[in-house]
Amino acid sequence: MNQRFAVLCPGQGGQHPAMFDLLRNDARGNAILQRYALDRRLGHPLDAVLQDDRLLFANRHAQALVAAAGLAAWEALREALPAPALVAGYSIGELTAYGVADALAPTDVLDLAIARAGYMDACLAHAPQQQGLMSVGGMRTDEAQEVLRRHGAFMAIETGFDTLIAGGRSETLLAAQRQFEAAGARTGMLPVGIASHTPLMETALAPFAEALHAASFNDPAVAVLAGISGQEIHDKEAARSALAQQLTHAIRWSSCMDACAERGIGMALELGPGSALSRMLRERHPHIECRSLSDFRSLAGAQKWLQSRLA
Repeated sequence: MNQRFAVLCPGQGGQHPAMFDLLRNDARGNAILQRYALDRRLGHPLDAVLQDDRLLFANRHAQALVAAAGLAAWEALREALPAPALVAGYSIGELTAYGVADALAPTDVLDLAIARAGYMDACLAHAPQQQGLMSVGGMRTDEAQEVLRRHGAFMAIETGFDTLIAGGRSETLLAAQRQFEAAGARTGMLPVGIASHTPLMETALAPFAEALHAASFNDPAVAVLAGISGQEIHDKEAARSALAQQLTHAIRWSSCMDACAERGIGMALELGPGSALSRMLRERHPHIECRSLSDFRSLAGAQKWLQSRLA
C-alpha cells in the first residue's frame, strides 16, 4: 500500500448548515472549534450564520468558515497520523494549507482569512458593478479563454482540459455565458459574489501582502503546492508571495492534481466542507484513492480509514 498521502483543503462555495456537525459530535473536535472563537471573529453567533444563507455565503464569513472547518478537522485527526507528503489548497484553501503544514497557527489563518475577505470585498467599492464566478465545461480551455477575453472576463481557476471557473463582472459573465451555451458548453453561476483570482482583485494585493508579512509565518513543515503553478513551496517567503499572487492570478488546479500524481501520492483526504476536490482528483488520476471527510459519519471513521490505508 502506498503510504504517501496528501491533504486537500477546499475553497468556498460548499458551505452548508451542517458543515461543523462532525466536529461538534466529537469531543476533541468540538473543543478545538470552541477555541477558534468563531462567534467573536465572525461578529455573529455561529449558528445564526449557518442558518442564514445570506450570512453563510457572504464572502466576509465564507472564507473564515471554510478555513475553520478544515483546520479544526485536521487538528482533531493529526495526532494519530503520520505527516502528509503534500498539502494542496484550492483558493482560500491554500491559506488553510499553510495551517495544516504548521507554517501558521490556526487562529492566525482565521484572522488572515477574515482580512483577505475584507480586502477582496473592498475591491467592489473601486468597481461597484456586481461580480461573480461561473463554471464552464465542455469546451477546450484555450477556446474558452478566448471567449472570456472577447467579453472582458477572465479564467479564475483551471480545473481540467475542458473545464474552468471564469471570473468577472456579472454583465461580462452573462454575455460570455450566452456564447458558451450557443456553442454547446455547460455553464453555471457559483454562489460567490466576487471575481477571485482575476485582475479585478488588484487593489487587494498590497494590503493582503502587508498582512501576510505582519503574520507570524514559519517555513512549512511539509510541502505545500502553490495554486498558481503547482510547484512545491518550502519556505515562508515563497509562501507569502504565492498567497498574495493568487488573489489576481488564475489558480492552476489541474497542475496541482498532476503534481500529486507526479510525486507518488497514493491517497488523499479532502478536509471539509464538500467533496469537489476529491472527486476531481479521482476523475483525473483514478489510481489515487481519494475520500472527503463528508463521506464519513464521524471523525473517528475518517481516522480509521486513513490508519488502515497507511499501516
